[in-house]
This record gives sequence, structure tokens and C-alpha cells, in this order.
Amino acid sequence: MDLGLRDKRVLITGATRGIGRATARIFAAEGARVAITYHSDADAAENVVKELGGPERARAEQCALGDPASIEAAVRAVEAAWGGIDIVVANAQSFSWVDPDQLPRFENLPTDEWFPQLRDNVEGHMLTVRHALGGMRERGWGRVVLLSSVTADHGSPGSEIYSAAKAALHGFARGLAWTRDGILANVVSPGGTLTESLQNVDPAIIEKAAEEAPSGKLATADDVARVIVFLCSEANGNVNGEIVRTAGGR
Repeated sequence: MDLGLRDKRVLITGATRGIGRATARIFAAEGARVAITYHSDADAAENVVKELGGPERARAEQCALGDPASIEAAVRAVEAAWGGIDIVVANAQSFSWVDPDQLPRFENLPTDEWFPQLRDNVEGHMLTVRHALGGMRERGWGRVVLLSSVTADHGSPGSEIYSAAKAALHGFARGLAWTRDGILANVVSPGGTLTESLQNVDPAIIEKAAEEAPSGKLATADDVARVIVFLCSEANGNVNGEIVRTAGGR
């Protein structure tokens, strides 16, 4: 299948590791030019750029989800370098796994700890898409994928804020689905995924999560990335406004 991605200009936020990095690799293998953003680890970002073919085919921009100015600066830098952005994968997130037993109850969680998580995981993605959307509309083609989580549907202990933020992305995608002008927007919703973020999690917890999935296993980063790349390709002719789970049937 020809995905029609050669020389397409892709922006993937938060792509120094995990699903973002796996997605960047597949786009690059399909001949796309790939720009990634990073929050603080410039060395890791440069390593990814080298992996993707060097500065002729890839670039890295510093970006913080909670800083609107840095989001716009990153998008504009890519547009200036490459003449536009055809595809946005909003993958970056503000979240770190914590044992639910160690979390305070929601009613005891200080608001100054959860408002930033809402802003980062909702407004940060909305601003990224907003800044790139005008150029897509002018060219009559574009693809947007927002990374969510199955916690938006079924929750998990201590996930009130994160689940709410991810659920907001579902509504955002449904609205973007009406953009038209050749632009398709979708959500990819992973469950537990075998990435670096699980390296400090008790193996027994990972094994239990795999057993609870109908498929009997957790997805790899590449499993999720392949779905993202298809949705962002010309091979996707009319999948739009959908929530696509990559959680083994959960």
C-alpha cells in the first residue's frame, strides 16, 4: 500500500522516546520529513534527528506544552524551514505514573497541581493544531492525530485530571472533523504500552494489565505508531473524527 507520505512535512510533539519516537521513525521510513519537539532533553532530540536522516530530513524544536509562546515558535520555525506543515501528531503529554496508593484523594489534591496538567494536556495540543491548521486549509490537505488514553473512557485510580484532559481531546477531534478542506482529524487511544515509561513499574502490574486485555498482551510503541501513520496518510481517505483504540480490545 502506498501511503503517499514521501516529502510530507510532519510535526510530532514530544518525540524523543516512546510512541512519539516510534512514529517519527516510521514516517521517516516512508520518506516524510519529520520535525519533533522536546521539552528539555536537547541531546535526546538531536539523537532522534540523526536517526531520522539528519538535518536535511529532520529537525528538533524546543517546546513546552504550558508555554503558548514556545508552541507557536516551534510551529512557525518548522513552517519557515519547510514551507508548511502537512501533518500534526499531538503526542506530548504532561503525566508521570504514580502508584495510586501514594496519591492524595481528589478532594485533597491542591488545585495548583492539577490546573497545569489540564492546561498542558488540553490547551497545549489545541494551540499546536491551531497554529498549523491555517496552512493545511490553504493547501487543501492535512492530517491531525491527537494521542489520548483508554483512561478517558474507563478511568483508573487517581486519574481524575488526566482522564478529564484526555476526554477533552475526544471532543476537540469531533469538532475538528468538521474542518473540511481536505483535513482529517482523529484520536488514537492507547492502553498500557510497552515504552520507557513503564520501566520502573512493578512487572507484576504489567503482567496483570496484559492478562486483562482481550488480546492477552500490551501493545508496543510500534503497534501504536503504525496506526497513527496510517491515519495521517493519503491511504486514509475518509476516517475522520474517530477514536481508535490500540489497547488489545479493551
